[in-house]
Amino acid sequence: MKVQSLSVLSVILFFAIASCNKYAEQSGKISENDVKNYLSVIANDSLQGRKPFTVGEDKTIRYLSDEFKKLGLEPANKGSYFQDVPMVEVTSKPAGDLKLSGKSNLSLKPYTDFVAGSRQELETINIQNSPLVFAGYGIVAPEYQWNDYAGLDVKGKTVIVLVNDPGFKSNDPSLFHGDTMTYYGRWTYKYEEAARQGAAGVLIIHQTEPASYPWHVVNNSFSGAKLYLQQSDKHMSRCKVEGWITEEASTKLLAAAGITGDFRALARKKGFKAIPLNTSMSLVLNNKLKYSTSHNVAALIKGTKRPDECVIYSAHWDHFGKGKPDAKGDSIYNGAVDNGTGTAALLSMAKAFSKSEKPERSILFLAVTGEEQGLLGSEYYAAHPLFPLNKTVADLNMDALHPFGETTDVAVTGKGQNELEDYVEDIVEENGKHTIGDTKPGAGSYYRSDHFNFAKVGVPALDINTGIESVLHGADWGKAQSKSYNDDNYHQPSDNFSLIKDYGGITQIANILYQIGWKLGNETTFPGWKNGSEFKAVRDKSMKN
Repeated sequence: MKVQSLSVLSVILFFAIASCNKYAEQSGKISENDVKNYLSVIANDSLQGRKPFTVGEDKTIRYLSDEFKKLGLEPANKGSYFQDVPMVEVTSKPAGDLKLSGKSNLSLKPYTDFVAGSRQELETINIQNSPLVFAGYGIVAPEYQWNDYAGLDVKGKTVIVLVNDPGFKSNDPSLFHGDTMTYYGRWTYKYEEAARQGAAGVLIIHQTEPASYPWHVVNNSFSGAKLYLQQSDKHMSRCKVEGWITEEASTKLLAAAGITGDFRALARKKGFKAIPLNTSMSLVLNNKLKYSTSHNVAALIKGTKRPDECVIYSAHWDHFGKGKPDAKGDSIYNGAVDNGTGTAALLSMAKAFSKSEKPERSILFLAVTGEEQGLLGSEYYAAHPLFPLNKTVADLNMDALHPFGETTDVAVTGKGQNELEDYVEDIVEENGKHTIGDTKPGAGSYYRSDHFNFAKVGVPALDINTGIESVLHGADWGKAQSKSYNDDNYHQPSDNFSLIKDYGGITQIANILYQIGWKLGNETTFPGWKNGSEFKAVRDKSMKN
């Protein structure tokens, strides 16, 4: 009996060691040269900034599909590398001031005091004498026993709401997620919930700390042309007006209704009830509409044993195209870091998989459009998936990987969400390094790239990046490099490719994600969401179907 037991144990041990060795062999599959070579093309002026609906899009998606084809990857969408993403471009322009009448009689100036637009596909949006209501944070969250709309009828009214959620700077870690933003804190959620409640309009009060960006970012990002996915109802189910109002203007508005002091503290009190402001709003918007189709690019390595199950690697290929020349005369937004790096890593990943043993599950390489316009390509894919969502194991996303060299830390966006993070921990610790979470958890970074749209439909989604502790230069240097990029190059024409930058950190992240994808591709289990994640219930429900 002892001999037989030892024999069984030996067999088990043999396969365990073989599996570990096979896993370990997957490290270092992606080279820095591959990343640089792909990036030098993706961030080249010839692609004209990779904006959807332009010649830059045509050139970009053709380059991606050609490269996938060269690597021997199959077209993933019924014989095509492309997934059509129908969009509408809406350019909303206020016809004049936003007029407030009643307790508060004010004329708010466009862009100075407020920014507003509409998704409704009408040439003119006319909202007259819409009563204003301060609806706190504008949140309905049953799992937190929270409902700012309780007992409130907002049909025909415009709600004024706060950005972020009640937990932020509350000094109460048990209130929502404390200083870590939940999806309920994102501006996108505020718009969605106001529409569900039937409001005519929604204006978010801007405050720099809870928003995590100053007013000029709002002004730049929420004015001018915006792309949206086409909807059969032409977005008539959305509020007529969606926008932001400055803290200064909102302070005057709320003060006229007797609301003074810290209105964030007021709105986070248990039992808070929405407050009518006894003021009405009038505004006219003129819209220009343009319809066209952009494209996701999708390529496949088919699994050998469970081809109906897939692991997704995603990265957005788009950027801002051409704009006004900067001080150096450069008008092309090449987006080398954002997100040429992620797209280059995606191609490098595909190359590594094409040269390796095929996994048991399928691997889908998905380059999505319209991220810079509101995560549109990934939203469309999530609504029209090429694999059933309950057969989609995970999404491993790559966005804005930094060319500052290798780091001793690896940054996990929204750390604490799902079990994919455990895979990262295992790999990082084996190499004597460690992981960190968001340095600014209140900014809600987990909800600001394409992985979020997979999370919304329940698919465990991971987004990681280089940390700040440079292997060669230390943490202070790494912080300075990150600050310099954010201050000087983020969403600017100066985000260009350079041969002298250190792409070792990008390669480091790509190899970690490669190992995770390879392991997931050969497992039979599905990773899940951790307790406390707002996405766990969606996944649990879908996996029962």
